[in-house]
Order: sequence, then structure tokens, then C-alpha cells
Amino acid sequence: MYIPKHYEITDFEEIRDFIEKHSFATLVTTHEGKPLATHLPLELVKRGDDYYLTGHLAYRNPQWQTFGDAPVLVMFQGPHAYISSSWYQTEDVPTWNYQAVHVYGTATIMEEQELKDDLSRLLQNYESHRKNPILWEKLSPQAKKQIKGIVGFKVKVEDVQAAYKLSQTRPEVDYENIVEQLSQADDLNSQQLAEAMKANRQKGD
Repeated sequence: MYIPKHYEITDFEEIRDFIEKHSFATLVTTHEGKPLATHLPLELVKRGDDYYLTGHLAYRNPQWQTFGDAPVLVMFQGPHAYISSSWYQTEDVPTWNYQAVHVYGTATIMEEQELKDDLSRLLQNYESHRKNPILWEKLSPQAKKQIKGIVGFKVKVEDVQAAYKLSQTRPEVDYENIVEQLSQADDLNSQQLAEAMKANRQKGD
């Protein structure tokens, strides 16, 4: 990913927090020179000194058969929005603000017990706070049999690239006006981007 220096994020703890908050990812591999992509939720887990992204694909999805020695790319996307240059004090061109993380690594298939443990953790993360949580240990044997229809996998994290393009190079008065305009927009993406810009500015203070 091309990242100008002033947009680059290198703090892994910050990146890990971003991945956990924006866990719906795009998994990209190649087959005979053709890119393949699947959109799916992933978990970031630490095992020993290494980090892995874990998840599962439908068995009928041929992408899992592309796993091997070739690296895979996993993309995480945060809020993004169009930035009008009418919000600047002086003439300039419009742009697009965004947050994105790219993870590169090697993907391998999970054993059945490892997949069960991963599904249990996934349900715990997304269900435990609900009134009637659906947890792995509460599922019927019949429901658990559906595990045969999926393929669990893990991606060993080998390289991470992160970019937060949040108008960091704009003068303070422009920055504040951009945040205000985004906050007043009708779409949720713009509002969330405004909050991300506020948090990023506070981090730098």
C-alpha cells in the first residue's frame, strides 16, 4: 500500500485496536494470476510471540484452496468520506479521507478442534453482551454439525501497513472546519470519520 510518511501508522497497539474495532475484512489471494476476494469477519489472536488472523470460509468457496506458500493480503477498512476543498480557507483540490490497514501473511487450514475453539471465541466476542447469547457450548449437536460446511483458516501476520489519511497536513482552521462539516453530514460514514479525526488529533496533542 502506498503511504505518504505523514499518514503512516506504525504503533502496533493502535493498529491492533483498529483491527478489533473494524474486524470485517477483505481476504485477497490469487489463483492462476487472477485475484480472488472474500469479505468476512476475522479475529486477531496472539499465540506465543506471533499474531494470527483467524476466520472461516464456506466449504464451497474455492478460495481456501488457494492457500499455500504465496502470501495473502487482508484489508481492514475504517470510516471514509469525500473532503470538499470548499471547506478550505484557500483554493486547493478536493480529496478523500480514510483509514485502512493491510496485513500480509501466510494462510493455513485449521484442524477441526482449532476451528471449534475459534468459533467459540468468535461467538463469545459477539454474543456475550446480548440478553440471550448464542454461545458455542449452548448450541445443539445438530447445529454444531454445520461446522462441516466451513473451512477454518489462520493467517500468520508477517507484515502490517496502516494509513490514516485524516487531513493531517491541513492548517488548523481547515482541519477544524473539515471535522465540523463531516459531523453535520447526513451519512454515518462522514460522522464516524469526524470522530476518528478528533481522536487522532487528541492522540497527537
